[in-house]
Amino acid sequence: MVVGEPDTEQRSAASPVRPPETEPLEKQELRALDVIRRFGTIGALFLAVGSLGAGAAPVLNPVQDLPVLRLFPRIPTVSLAIAFTGMGMLIVGWLMLGRFARPGRQRLLTRAQITRTLVMWLTPLMFVPPMFSRDVYSYLAQSEIVHRGMDPYALGPAQALGVGDALTSGVPNIWRDTPAPYGPLFLKLGSWIAGLVGENVVAGVLLQRALALIGVALIIWALPRLARRFGVEPATALWLGAANPLVLFHLVAGAHNDALGIGLMMAGLELGVRRLPVRVAGDTAPPLARGELPFIVLGAAVITLGAMVKFNALWALGFFGVMIARRWHGRIIDLVRAALLMTAVGAVVTVAVCLGTGLGFGWLGAFFGTAGTVWSWTSPVTELAQLGGVLGLVLGLGNHTGSLVAILGTVGYAISGLITIKFLWDCFRWRYRPMIGLGVSLGVTSLLMISLQPWYLLWA
Repeated sequence: MVVGEPDTEQRSAASPVRPPETEPLEKQELRALDVIRRFGTIGALFLAVGSLGAGAAPVLNPVQDLPVLRLFPRIPTVSLAIAFTGMGMLIVGWLMLGRFARPGRQRLLTRAQITRTLVMWLTPLMFVPPMFSRDVYSYLAQSEIVHRGMDPYALGPAQALGVGDALTSGVPNIWRDTPAPYGPLFLKLGSWIAGLVGENVVAGVLLQRALALIGVALIIWALPRLARRFGVEPATALWLGAANPLVLFHLVAGAHNDALGIGLMMAGLELGVRRLPVRVAGDTAPPLARGELPFIVLGAAVITLGAMVKFNALWALGFFGVMIARRWHGRIIDLVRAALLMTAVGAVVTVAVCLGTGLGFGWLGAFFGTAGTVWSWTSPVTELAQLGGVLGLVLGLGNHTGSLVAILGTVGYAISGLITIKFLWDCFRWRYRPMIGLGVSLGVTSLLMISLQPWYLLWA
């Protein structure tokens, strides 16, 4: 795998890059770790209890029929306070855990210790109502459209299922007439869930969360392995990327399909670089290692499957191609060959999924069309457009917020595209590591979307 920059110390092509050796935690630190684990677990339990009254419960809430538990939906303010307390405890616990995962520390958590901590924290959130978003109800309705043999990229839930349908009733009003923006692989998996649960919303939510947990498991599997390949301490990477409260709040409690997309993207990167040799600028490229090309193709295929869940994963295919081009000889012709290989694998997998699921290619138009439907208050682009609209009113020019959102949204896409191209080129020229370029490009793309949501940032 390509890991060096022009000014890095030269290493032989066969020498692996490893993070510095660390020592295990001492007894006193292990006792502190146990306290942090329990503190975070209690916070997760608080959040789980609070979700009964403050979560995005189904319209026909089954908790209303359960003794004791039905009290929480009737005291939403108290439930919200309990949930906020749990959130605060998880965040504080995560920050305290970071003390034992700080880079450069002599004694660090092991990968097993931080994974166990993460499992303890996420377990109470596996069986709660959706939190912080009602997107999972859109997943259920759009999956039911597929199950009934209709086109989710042409019809919204209200049109396809009817306004009075039990699944449509859970979908936020803004999404009821909107086609699905998700990839065909995700919706096909969702249609199998729809076939199993029918209109049982609770079972559907739990199975959708199970899909998200598969993605989280892939993240936990791939993240420390990728970190070690790039000379980063695995425990630090797991603390920042997997135990992150955003993962717990949005990928687990919120059951967002970004979990599966990110998990497949990261697993594809790990598989793809598994046989690539370590190189730095100026090294002579070694011959192809045994199994190197099959793993490259496998990695590209898995990354593309991630894009069949959410489009963002395709960014990884470009930077993976740069890694391959740098590994071969680092010439322009190598970049062209790697680009053709990534394009070929991506095209074959995309066509296979689109035709195999029977959903075709309508998801591309739906993705770009739906992305601008929601104006998020957390988006810098949207806030700039809103400010422009207010200035227009103050100056007597009228309210042109809608036009400004459309214009600035297009400018945002263009800027993120240019930044991605710049980092692809700079990484190819050994100015940055490709993984750094991928993270920056995914981060900029998310930040410049007018529909930016907190969990989008997890792609970076």
